[in-house]
Amino acid sequence: MKALTIKEPWASLIVQGFKKYEFRSWKTNYRGKILIHAGLSREDVDRFKDYNLDISSGEIIGEAYITDCIKVDDEFDKELREIDPIVYGNNHVGVYAFKLENALKYEDKVKVKGKLGLWNYEE
Repeated sequence: MKALTIKEPWASLIVQGFKKYEFRSWKTNYRGKILIHAGLSREDVDRFKDYNLDISSGEIIGEAYITDCIKVDDEFDKELREIDPIVYGNNHVGVYAFKLENALKYEDKVKVKGKLGLWNYEE
């Protein structure tokens, strides 16, 4: 199964339904289910104190489906900021947005070391 390591609080924002796009400097042709792995790094956690997040570290915390990969231009960046200026407040022009759908938070998290890029998780 494909997995993607994401810093917190971004990973928790995805599995709890607040974040529908994950941004990367590289594009992917992969479409389908991925596991969401909360990496060991954290940034900007206090910015999301009102979101009641369950912050994790070094664990697979849920899943989502990559349904599209979009190169972010000025217009799309503006649309993102209108969706949620706190979640999408940074400038994303020039990077790729992985569109994530059907996110699901797992009750039972799985401790595992993450990797760069899309990686394969073997149970």
